[in-house]
Amino acid sequence: MKLAIIGLGYVGLPLAVEFGKRYETVGFDINATRIEELQRGIDRTLEVSQEELSAAKKLSFTTSIEDIRDATIYIVTVPTPIDAHKNPDLSPLIMASRTVGRVLKKGDIVIYESTVYPGCTEEVCVPELERESGLKFNEDFFCGYSPERINPGDKEHRLPTIKKVTSGSTPEVAKRVDELYKSIIPAGTHLAPSIKVAEAAKVIENAQRDINIAFVNELALIFDRLDIDTLEVLEAAGTKWNFLPFRPGLVGGHCIGVDPYYLAYKAKEVGYHPQVILSGRRTNDEMGLFVANKVVKLLIHKGHTVKGSKALVLGITFKENCPDIRNSRVIDVIQELREFGIEVDLYDPWADPAEVAHEYGLQLLSHQPDLSQYDSIILAVAHDQFKQMDLASLDPSRQVIFDIKGIWPKEMVDKRL
Repeated sequence: MKLAIIGLGYVGLPLAVEFGKRYETVGFDINATRIEELQRGIDRTLEVSQEELSAAKKLSFTTSIEDIRDATIYIVTVPTPIDAHKNPDLSPLIMASRTVGRVLKKGDIVIYESTVYPGCTEEVCVPELERESGLKFNEDFFCGYSPERINPGDKEHRLPTIKKVTSGSTPEVAKRVDELYKSIIPAGTHLAPSIKVAEAAKVIENAQRDINIAFVNELALIFDRLDIDTLEVLEAAGTKWNFLPFRPGLVGGHCIGVDPYYLAYKAKEVGYHPQVILSGRRTNDEMGLFVANKVVKLLIHKGHTVKGSKALVLGITFKENCPDIRNSRVIDVIQELREFGIEVDLYDPWADPAEVAHEYGLQLLSHQPDLSQYDSIILAVAHDQFKQMDLASLDPSRQVIFDIKGIWPKEMVDKRL
């Protein structure tokens, strides 16, 4: 048995490493720079250490389709983003399916891990595989679906310690897929009755979190008008044993801020308009505008001229202690501040400057800034470096300080989300 992992990002690389400890495995990616770095033992996502890469003795990396031609199991782990209209962008998934289709042989299994809407594997991916290979689904080749549950930056909940949902296009293949994953995941597996069920299970995991966060974000908007500290309310309510400990914030990243749109897209396709899911998305997508507008009001209240004032935004990654900037909603805050004519500096010790420049057209400060030089400071991401910052130079009587994450002392800030 030889495995080929298609796509070596936050999901594909940890998977390739675990399989590469036991089975002959090839990690395939179209990004030549990424492959060259991995061959040197460097993972820019910081999900896998150099020691872990070295421990995967049966793992190799390539950009050549010829190196995966003799694989018998293909696992697709490419991104599934949304487009400018918040509709699923399946182009990476379709291209990956076409690539696999060109080397697909009789008896092969193609497993998808990319997050999709229910039915996508069999309705979108399988036709591409059939078209490119000339083979027939469930006669010549088979498919499986095992949704990724990678949590970027989390060193406790990692691939081997997270229970894995599995499925297959026939009962026999489902059992093979389940046994394959069970061999590398001590936490175990859950065999779903169909590919559609496994797809649906994944997409609702993050839709559920999105809706819960939207609720506390809406509370933050209400309590702001009532002049109540939201975090103090949540701490008080949290003393009840069954109160869910969600916190308000900017909801970005590759999952929570994206997956609900996949489910909503499919729901509308079958004639149902999902009100709760899309309402939650609207609330969460508007939080960046609320933060920026609140900063502007506080600047005016403290006697600042808004246009030409200097703001410092701390953090651009979508979560703390992680270099992942995908779908970061901090950009909403920055763009809105600039709409008011505010000069914005951005500092994030975790983010890659070249990636930030390419993705958002922004320049990161190269060193930790002097906090006293700014009229407003917005703490957007709870990196450990920001928690440990020396706040002695802050002047709350003059500066506007908005702590989105609630990690600085309350008496030092004007507003916590």
